[in-house]
Amino acid sequence: MTTKLYWHDSRLTQFSARVVDCFVQDSHPVVVLDQSAFYPGGGGQPHDTGSLNAARVLAVSLAADGRMLHHLDGAMPVQVGEVVAGEVDWSRRLEMLQQHTGQHILSQAFWQLFGAETRGFRIFDQVAEIDLTLEAPPDEITAAIIRAEELANTVVFDDRVVRLHTVTPAEAAQFPLRKENFNTDCVRVVEIADFDWSPCGGTHAQRTGEVGLIAIRSWERAKRMTRVQFVCGGRALRDYRSANQTATSVARRLSVGRDEAPEAVVRLMEEYRQLGRRARALVELAIKAEAQELLEATPMTHELRIVQHIFDDRDFDELKLLAHRLVTYKGVVVLLATRTPETARLVFARSADLPVEVNTLLHAACEKLAGRGGGKPDFAQGGGTRVTELERALAEAAAAVVK
Repeated sequence: MTTKLYWHDSRLTQFSARVVDCFVQDSHPVVVLDQSAFYPGGGGQPHDTGSLNAARVLAVSLAADGRMLHHLDGAMPVQVGEVVAGEVDWSRRLEMLQQHTGQHILSQAFWQLFGAETRGFRIFDQVAEIDLTLEAPPDEITAAIIRAEELANTVVFDDRVVRLHTVTPAEAAQFPLRKENFNTDCVRVVEIADFDWSPCGGTHAQRTGEVGLIAIRSWERAKRMTRVQFVCGGRALRDYRSANQTATSVARRLSVGRDEAPEAVVRLMEEYRQLGRRARALVELAIKAEAQELLEATPMTHELRIVQHIFDDRDFDELKLLAHRLVTYKGVVVLLATRTPETARLVFARSADLPVEVNTLLHAACEKLAGRGGGKPDFAQGGGTRVTELERALAEAAAAVVK
């Protein structure tokens, strides 16, 4: 079993240790030490990185027998019995202990205010998240999150001491633990003065002030729980910078102050909706006129009109609108297509007074285009990539109508 140096001091980043085993796993050397300050990951917190002598530590894991496995980059740099110098990447360690200590504070805030238990915790590359037994309407959850965030940051700004206790299970049972302890031999309890007691094996700050700030970014319902995403410390600063840059950029484009941007966006969206309604009305007028022109240019064939036309790079939604408009007239079969150098798309339709099954016609046309499509007897759409066959496909569809 490897002695866990971080167990008593999360700020320890430099240490020396003796190599007790080394081997190759998945093409990477793995080194086992008699003691280590590296955190091997667990409980939702990722592992540390750093170096052993000059070798980069890519990952750290804990074997079933308690040995800590240091996965290295490159060739095997050490031998059994050799004393090596280890160094933990402090920037990563600080980021992890800020998120983990922040989680303890935030989880206790939700428990203290609303009796909501933390059932899951994970630290990702950009954010951390907890799953809470918090059930309420959305507005109430939003209000609860604000209250919990305020209480959590009050504890952070109080700069309370964080103590680590290594005790027996019987001794741990005397503490007001926030969550159940499952260890049966030795228990490490993290205490946040006058606020929280929790069994935990991760790395933590020495005082709550080191967490810097706890900022909740978002929440959602997941697996019958409330999933809360948050950032702490340096991550909170980076998140603020990014959000502020985005807000300032949007405000600048709208020629307003940053705090005026939301109202400006609302106005802009309403103007956009109004313009959209006007544009749709104009498109409908244009489609109506275009349909009339196509009908007038199409002669009667066997007491019906076959409107057949190929457009270049025509908007497909407009093409469907045109087809729908054309078949409001009696005795009309519509065979329309739009093409680009890569694809051809088809819309076939017919008036309600005709027995023609345009889905059958479309299926045959799409086969010639090396594509597929589908629909109903009165309206169908599809396409394909064999664009050179488009004229022949429509001509054969038109011939099939008058057979």
